[in-house]
Amino acid sequence: MAKDKEPKKKEDKEAPLSFKAKALAFLKETGIILGAFLLLNNFVVASFLVPTGSMENEVLTGDLLFVNKFIYGGTSPRNIPFTNVRLPWFRLPAIKSVERGDVIVFEFPGYREEVNPEEFQFYLKRCVGLPADTIRIIDRVLYVNGEPAPLPRNLKFSNPARVPDTVSDERIFPPGSGWNEDNYGPLVVPFAGMKVRLTGDTFRTWETFIRREGHQTWRVGEKIFVDGAPTSEYTVERDYLFGMGDHRDNSLDSRYWGFIPKENLVGSPILVYWSWDTNIPLYNIFSRLGSIRWTRVGTLIR
Repeated sequence: MAKDKEPKKKEDKEAPLSFKAKALAFLKETGIILGAFLLLNNFVVASFLVPTGSMENEVLTGDLLFVNKFIYGGTSPRNIPFTNVRLPWFRLPAIKSVERGDVIVFEFPGYREEVNPEEFQFYLKRCVGLPADTIRIIDRVLYVNGEPAPLPRNLKFSNPARVPDTVSDERIFPPGSGWNEDNYGPLVVPFAGMKVRLTGDTFRTWETFIRREGHQTWRVGEKIFVDGAPTSEYTVERDYLFGMGDHRDNSLDSRYWGFIPKENLVGSPILVYWSWDTNIPLYNIFSRLGSIRWTRVGTLIR
């Protein structure tokens, strides 16, 4: 019998990749990593730097937080990064509804008289009122639906004296209310389907609100017009929330600029993963590193 011929050995060495192939492989890997990061950042968890002391001492200025975006339904990007240019966006289904007492991160709806905020920014507050809740503050005590609200564990007042209810603060929402930060309301948090009575006396209260919901409104004498039609009432189209800071005397919140559209919710902070003094410039890196608050790292937010 003839012997089978032995197959020729193939060289194990592969031909080196060309520069073009290496570049394409690098771009592919970078795209996968970037795509995964964007998915996580927009729909699951994101980072948030606390810029002010309105929530002291629950969170401090300079805390960096992990924010759970999945809990209320993560969203696609709302604007082009590092710009104020808005984008069409969508939200995934939520796994939990916001509750009273939740610390929330949300898209700032604008100051009291602004239909649209000048700058796209996120705020951090505690949700104290849900749609249809009645909010009232009497001598610094917050009441929700007539009952005293549970006190946050780090509730803080920096001013020793309370503002009496006879003093009106012109900065307070709604305009012309005659209220102040320590004596406020009663005020109902709007909900979809709520009927709002429009008169010459109430028009200023609801003017910006109606425009934020996408309608034109104006007043001629005692007559109120919405989208060109005379009317004496307006039907609210969305659900809203009422937010306040735990540092009550140092918080620019719903008492000053109004309601938070529920759709503006971004998420709820989970924990502090880093904390330092952001007032120290980065070029002074050694002083910045010396300000690290190691005891804050890992702190859970409640």
